[in-house]
Parts: sequence; structure tokens; C-alpha cells
Amino acid sequence: MIKSMTGFGRAEQLFDDYKISVEIKSVNNRYLDINTKVYRQYSFVEEVVRESISSALIRGKIDIFVQIEPVGEDDVTVTLNKALAIGYRDAMYQLAEAAQVKNDVAVSSFLRLPDVFIVEKQEKDKEKIAADAKCVIDAAVSDLTNNRIREGERLKEFFDSCVDNVKSILEVIKERSPQTVNEYKQKMKERISELLGGVEVDETRLLTEIGIFADKVNITEEIIRFESHLKEYSHLLTTDVSVGRKLDFIIQELNREANTMGSKCNDYIISKSVVDLKSEIEKLREQVQNIE
Repeated sequence: MIKSMTGFGRAEQLFDDYKISVEIKSVNNRYLDINTKVYRQYSFVEEVVRESISSALIRGKIDIFVQIEPVGEDDVTVTLNKALAIGYRDAMYQLAEAAQVKNDVAVSSFLRLPDVFIVEKQEKDKEKIAADAKCVIDAAVSDLTNNRIREGERLKEFFDSCVDNVKSILEVIKERSPQTVNEYKQKMKERISELLGGVEVDETRLLTEIGIFADKVNITEEIIRFESHLKEYSHLLTTDVSVGRKLDFIIQELNREANTMGSKCNDYIISKSVVDLKSEIEKLREQVQNIE
């Protein structure tokens, strides 16, 4: 089943000390481009993100936001820098004496002084956080993948419809192509007879001319190659591997064969059908850009 490169995935899980939320958004891109957003203190999670994304996705521009929120009270310790506090106190005493001002040193005076109190958070277990984050990231990737599969199914319906239209147009071209030679032969015969004033036409010369024309406008090879590419295109739509690049290449080949048919034909009906054919191919090309 083909997968679209456009999709959204989300997962969230509550652990003992924190909650991890992951959101992923993907759009089409020629290669796999991963953009991770995570708070700086949890930057070590970025490696886990890349491993999970790279193992599950092949193409697309991926924006992933990982949020880790503490739950309950933080494990924080506050320590007094006793030596520094005493140093501040003695300096204040000296200032009061030197400036002959009232000594009003109080405990509250020290709260505004830098580094008197040392605030430390308990070191987090990075390995545990990374392992927990991977579980949530994998769940979000799975949600994204399912979303991309559903979008791929809708695209396949569109592709199947376009392919059916292409086949119908091609049948018109196949049916019309031999008729152009017979019509040219009849027109040539009538034109020559008119110019010669009723004199009998040299059938050998006429057949030679018709043969040259038939070879010039013959598009049998182009039709055969076109049908072969179209068959391969339909087959790839049913596979479970990444086929976006292959489909894009086949679209180029279909367009090339259509252009050749258009340049070789000398008939209004075929020319119009080729235009319709290229229009359907362009629709396919636009949507193929979204396939992984």
C-alpha cells in the first residue's frame, strides 16, 4: 500500500516524575529532513528522535516537537554558602563603621545578594528519560504512519481514476492511428487525379508516397512503450515498498512517449487526444510528489 508523505501524529504518556508529549508533522520532500524541537535541558533526546524517525520513514520533511513536563514537586535542594555570607556580613559591618551609618544588617539583607544560596536540582536519569521518550516517539510515529497510509489510500483512488482516463484516451489514439494512413491515401489519390485532369494515377508511385507517410506517422512503438510504462505504474501502486521516486520516473517516461506521439501524428483527433493524455499525466505528476 502506498503512503503519502503528508500526515500528523501525536502521542502522550505519563510516567512517575514527568509527562512526555510528542507531536509530528510531515510534508513532502525529496529526501528525509528531520527538524527536532525540544527544550535545551533535554537535548540528549534528539538522537533518539532521529533513530526512531529514520527507522520508520524514508522521505519527507519531518517537524517533531518533544515536550517533557515534570509532574509534582521538583527535587530541589537549597544550600547556604556560609563563608560567603559571613564575608558579606563583615563587609557590611565595615561599611557601617566607615560611613558612620546605622548598622541595620538583617537576614533579609542577604536574600538579594548573589550566590549566598546555592539552588540545585537533582540530576535526572538521562538514560531512563531517553528510553521513555523513545516509547512515546515510536507511538507518535506509528500514529503518523497510519495517517500517511490513509492519505495514501485516498491518493490511490485518485491515481486509479486517472489511469482509467489515460487508458480510455489511449484507446482512441490506437483506433484512430491506422485510419489516418487510409484517409491520407484517399486524399492523395483524389488530389492527384484532380491535378492530372482524370489521367490514371500511377499506383506504384502512390504506394511509395503512402509508405513514406505511414512510416513517418507510425506511433505503434510509442503506444507499446506507453502501455508498458502504464502497466508498471499500476503495479507499483499495489506494492508495500517506497515507490515515490519510481512513480515520478515513470511519469517522465509517459510524458516523453506522449510528446513523441504528438509530434509524429498528423491528425486533429490524435493531436487533441494527446493533449488530453498529457493533461491526465500532469494530474498524476502533481500528486506523485506526495508519495513516499
